[in-house]
Amino acid sequence: MNYRHAYHAGNFADVVKHVVLTRLIEYLKRKDKAFRVVDTHAGIGLYALSSVEAQKTGEWHGGIGKLLETPLPAPAAALLAPYLDAVRSVNPDGAIKSYPGSPCIARHLLRKQDRLSAMELHPEDAETLKARFEGDFQVRVMALDGWLAFGAHLPPKEKRGLVLVDPPFEEEGEFDRIVGGLAKACKRWPGGIYALWYPIKNRKAVAAFREALRETGIPKLLDIVFEIRPSSSEPSLDGTGMVVVNPPFTLEEELRALLPVLHRALAAERSARWTMDWLAGESA
Repeated sequence: MNYRHAYHAGNFADVVKHVVLTRLIEYLKRKDKAFRVVDTHAGIGLYALSSVEAQKTGEWHGGIGKLLETPLPAPAAALLAPYLDAVRSVNPDGAIKSYPGSPCIARHLLRKQDRLSAMELHPEDAETLKARFEGDFQVRVMALDGWLAFGAHLPPKEKRGLVLVDPPFEEEGEFDRIVGGLAKACKRWPGGIYALWYPIKNRKAVAAFREALRETGIPKLLDIVFEIRPSSSEPSLDGTGMVVVNPPFTLEEELRALLPVLHRALAAERSARWTMDWLAGESA
């Protein structure tokens, strides 16, 4: 599966992924001590929804476009506010013309003491990202294979923070890379928060991925599944998944308030489902 960011910017998977990312960052901000966000597959940071890629799929209409049109109950609105503020910050005239990728969302949420390390292997994308953050001393952009972040770049000097792993799934073996990289990273930085995104398309591969994560022995693994349609014989992106390692104690309760609201807004079929399961720890 090719999940190049530009084609899918602002779709339902981006919304769910970035809402989780936002809640993780907001938790880290509860303490004054600085933290670092490490984004291993950062993309270009900001996506024009009028671009050829975005127009080709039009997926944002069923994602951020639909969410912005949905009335929100007060508890969910409060939890979604930091994420929606980040989206509106790149659309100052009110019309939805651009969508911020994970590095722009993270940067919008950082305080003056916090830092962002963004990695992007694609040469042109890396240059675009560098230009976007030129002169910003809180952001370091590296033209680097994101999988290398699991080695020498961890732990960050702040000793607090999170690692977002959001590969494009352009090549075979991405699930195996995530499991192997995570096991290595957790040995170097066992106390870090890790957010691992994955597409729900090949159900057998997803089941094997979850089992491989269980077998790593990592003590706390929360698996978030958000489907917009049930499985069918036609291959399609039926849902989005996110595994959070060392989730904050607040996350599960927040997502139990948010996911039903997001699901009512974004699911294409009523028979689709969302779930949260502990692969390890808590109630696993």
